[in-house]
Amino acid sequence: MCGIVAYVGSREAAPLIIKGLKRLEYRGYDSAGIALLNGHGLKVYKKKGKVSALEAEIKDKELSATIGIGHTRWATHGEPNDVNAHPHYSNSGRFAIIHNGIIENYASIKQSLLNKGYTFQSQTDTEVLVNFVEDIQKNKDCSLEEAVRIALHEVVGAYAIVIMDSENPTQLIAARKGSPLVIGVGEDEYFFASDATPIIEYTKEVIYLDDYEIAIVKDNELIVKNLSNEEIDPYIQTVELELEAIEKGGYEHFMLKEIFEQPRSIADSMRGRINPEDATLLLGGLGSYLDKIAKTKRIVIVACGTSWHAGLVGEYLLEELARINVEVEYASEFRYRNPIIKEGDIVIAISQSGETADTMAALELAKSKGAIILGVCNVVGSSIARITHAGVYTHAGPEIGVASTKAFTAQVTVLSLIAIAVAQKKGTISNELYRELIFGLDAIPAKVEKILKNVDKVKDISKLFTFASNFIFLGRGLNFPVALEGALKLKEISYIHAEGYPAAEMKHGPIALIDEDMPVVFIAIKDSSYEKIVSNIQEVKARKGRVIAIVTEGDTQIPSMVDFTIEVPRTNELLSPLLTSIPLQLISYYIAVLRGRNVDQPRNLAKSVTVE
Repeated sequence: MCGIVAYVGSREAAPLIIKGLKRLEYRGYDSAGIALLNGHGLKVYKKKGKVSALEAEIKDKELSATIGIGHTRWATHGEPNDVNAHPHYSNSGRFAIIHNGIIENYASIKQSLLNKGYTFQSQTDTEVLVNFVEDIQKNKDCSLEEAVRIALHEVVGAYAIVIMDSENPTQLIAARKGSPLVIGVGEDEYFFASDATPIIEYTKEVIYLDDYEIAIVKDNELIVKNLSNEEIDPYIQTVELELEAIEKGGYEHFMLKEIFEQPRSIADSMRGRINPEDATLLLGGLGSYLDKIAKTKRIVIVACGTSWHAGLVGEYLLEELARINVEVEYASEFRYRNPIIKEGDIVIAISQSGETADTMAALELAKSKGAIILGVCNVVGSSIARITHAGVYTHAGPEIGVASTKAFTAQVTVLSLIAIAVAQKKGTISNELYRELIFGLDAIPAKVEKILKNVDKVKDISKLFTFASNFIFLGRGLNFPVALEGALKLKEISYIHAEGYPAAEMKHGPIALIDEDMPVVFIAIKDSSYEKIVSNIQEVKARKGRVIAIVTEGDTQIPSMVDFTIEVPRTNELLSPLLTSIPLQLISYYIAVLRGRNVDQPRNLAKSVTVE
């Protein structure tokens, strides 16, 4: 959560920081602020609301400065308002800080500082941290760098911080633990951000700080140390991200752009991995671990939100094809219930950002118990990619819309590849099915493209349900997780209450909700449970429910029974989630737009959940 941007060099800092904050607004948009240091001293400006509100607030201010820090907030400690917005001053006004994360022991530190006479303007843990640093610097008569290092030894929790010192106009100090922080390296200039999107316009050379590392920039020199004060030779890598990938490209919303990018993102997630000409599959990212996966008796998948739904699809695929027992766990619950993990168990983490705090903590727990930990994530250089033994990138490209779309289908694509590769290694898949799935995957991007050409029909159906108060999504087998994902998408961006269920479970309770005002979305493609789905639809129609059915192209039986249908092309049912999820994304998008929602920045949400 929260977005951090900072700069020191020879450019004007304010416009650079404001532009960077706009690019990071998907990480939080409750409030925003900027601190600048120039000949007039250290000035902090902050405002409740989106970055545009901050921009309006400062348009007539004196902003000339070549060093500054900025922040866009997702509220944790303290409600969204001007006072709780970052940056925060220390009591003396000498230091200003921006912070992503949570300081868990802030209350005891705050009480100690109150006893010493410190005062606090906000409700945030961040203001406590900057005053704690100031107190150490004063009492120990040490440098800011040393004070930060001592303070971070004492705090408990997660943080990515950047601190500015009014007495050192060329210095920025940054540190991280559990929250991402990237440093862009330019010609006598340095950029700091929560991810690379604010940086790539100026430099492609970046350093990804590791946990417990501190970066000090002063007088155009960068030094990286650990908390033991040992200097580290940082690894500078080149980011391949292009600027066009983080622009809207003519679409009204990032979410719509990302829905329409799925033919390419799915293809990119397979590129270089499958060759349909000779029906081969190679996952170089797994290396020798493919053999270990094939030999394991147990796989645990940990994830949150949309990634958890992708994990459920992965469970079906791995159990069906590779005949391995798979459990899918909410990462946030897994870590707190003393899970039974044995040496040699495989734990797969799924995360779009590669920075999800609960998923990271679950991985660390599993690793401590001797498990082999693998990652499926989208961001090169992310924390999960770096701590896992091996893994597979999804190559979905940047996803800016808070509600995940192309990341989901990219994750399902990669999990399909893993399941097929493991099954081939184990010998649990026939050559015929293996070839069918390889050819089927290769055909998926074109089939998604075909679905996207039918958006006008989806839009017309969506108009009829704009004012619905509730929705039910139903599916069976591999399409039960798709029903869950469809319900989540609608909740996230339209604020309509929606629930996903296995279709057969409807009569065990949810059927009590069915009446003429209840829209019910069935994923009703021609698969092994088709006849059962037909019966479930009849049960809903008998109670006057209004049914939207996602059906296989050319089906005539279900369209004669329901109110509305959206067709998807035929494919092997093991690959069907890659197609059936697309209409549900579109339904959610168009309903939300018609309700006047901000689909890219839905209320109370943030893209990357880097706090527990």
